[in-house]
Amino acid sequence: MITIVDYGMGNLGSLVNIFRRIGVQARTESDPERIRNATKLILPGVGAFDAAMGRIGDITGLRDVLDRKALVEKIPVLGVCLGMQLLTDGSEEGKRPGLSWISGRAHRFPPGTGLKVPHMGWNSVIPLQENELTTGLGEELRYYFVHSYYVRVDDPASAMLQTSYGLAFDSGICRDNIFGLQFHPEKSHRFGMNILKNFARM
Repeated sequence: MITIVDYGMGNLGSLVNIFRRIGVQARTESDPERIRNATKLILPGVGAFDAAMGRIGDITGLRDVLDRKALVEKIPVLGVCLGMQLLTDGSEEGKRPGLSWISGRAHRFPPGTGLKVPHMGWNSVIPLQENELTTGLGEELRYYFVHSYYVRVDDPASAMLQTSYGLAFDSGICRDNIFGLQFHPEKSHRFGMNILKNFARM
């Protein structure tokens, strides 16, 4: 069973629905004691970086459980949109540290490029490596984005997918059992369903 972490800042219903469409059971859960039983975790996120890390910290025991599942038990973990940014060390958007599961930071798209911020809509994604999440996806990929901050990882080995919007940024990141997607797979039709099927098979 896939557990979607509910800390009050995620697009939970859409994720549950897309998993239902591909025949995979997924549940939302906010109780750290019940999250302890998860075999796969999704960390969603919509909104501001500091507010999200604050919410996670406000739920007694949640941070400890997340760290244990990701770093000790090493179950498959997927961060989506803001959830991907939370996997890193921090963001220019705020002052709170991130989860620091993947070394890197989120940066605001620079002004003066002539491009609208937030980056919103469909964009092409280039696979940089093949792993359990990206296998079989093909080379011509398009996903739906809504974000004002982009991630750059410190270790090139953690860069999984790349997208260009005024500059090249890491639209997918990974480290061992931990994966992040900047785009919304639940809004990306067959492209999103295929990558979520891969996650469900892990």
